[in-house]
Amino acid sequence: MTLTPLLHANPVIQAHVYLAVGAFLLGAYVLFGRKGDRRHKQLGRLWVGAMAAVAVTSFFIWELRLVGLFSPIHLLSIGTLYALYRGVQFARLRQILAHQRTMQITYVGALVIAGFFTFAPGRIMYDVAFGADGANPLEIAVFLLTVAAALGAAVLIGRYRPSMRVQNSVRMRRT
Repeated sequence: MTLTPLLHANPVIQAHVYLAVGAFLLGAYVLFGRKGDRRHKQLGRLWVGAMAAVAVTSFFIWELRLVGLFSPIHLLSIGTLYALYRGVQFARLRQILAHQRTMQITYVGALVIAGFFTFAPGRIMYDVAFGADGANPLEIAVFLLTVAAALGAAVLIGRYRPSMRVQNSVRMRRT
């Protein structure tokens, strides 16, 4: 693994990657953590902002061109922006189940599935993960374990909750 291809990439690609990685980890934390409290709402807003920035920066990445400067990936970005808008709208309308499903689908579609395709041979992230010479099975295994560990850590941190007794005592002191 080497960051050299990313460090030599266009600054828009660098921003896009850094935002996507941050959104990937933060999204895992928000999606699997406690819901409805102030922290969830603040981090959720941050995640929506990061996801919107990921989608917007994609419009300035033109490596794959099928129609003018654009590719099917840009349709995903339009869909992501719409899904973020709808997800926030559902939350404001207190349609929590629709909000949850929209944000989960957005996370999986725009980060997990789309992110998987960024590791195709010939792409910058493939070179970052496996080098210009390609990957051997050990490197692929280490890469997948690293991604799984990062995602798992974000999920575990998001699921951590103080005991109910501590939560209740804090609520009692506030009233």
